[in-house]
Amino acid sequence: MPINRSPGNRPLPGEHLGAELAETGRVWRGLLDQRLQSLGLSQARWLILLHLSKRPQGLKQVELATRIGIRPASLSRQVERLVQQGWVQRNCTQGDRRSNTLCLTKQARNLSQQIMQTAARVREELLTGLVAEDIECCERVLAHIRRRAPSL
Repeated sequence: MPINRSPGNRPLPGEHLGAELAETGRVWRGLLDQRLQSLGLSQARWLILLHLSKRPQGLKQVELATRIGIRPASLSRQVERLVQQGWVQRNCTQGDRRSNTLCLTKQARNLSQQIMQTAARVREELLTGLVAEDIECCERVLAHIRRRAPSL
């Protein structure tokens, strides 16, 4: 008999939330990945470009790896390919020559606009049928979980 059950053997509130979050993120990214294939971008690459497009001043390579959720070594390989394609440039971080700050090139800024437009269309399609109050509630719940996690 499961331990985490309420009277009547119904799931407790939140019991399936983690699995739903993981699956929803996987499905959402998969759909976006499918739509961005025409631009010749893998999920790893469009994620890097998307994160960098939100930070015009650039991001340290280690910080970018953390945001994307991959190991710095895996990021290095992807960044090297993006540098070779002329989409990302590495700059030495001021005050720390061992650290790189990554920035989008002008060529990649145009590409990042296409990525953001595609992402906006996918978001709109996925959220169709939901009222604004439900979306805002979901965002508050997710933000609460994200804020609490580091202290646990």
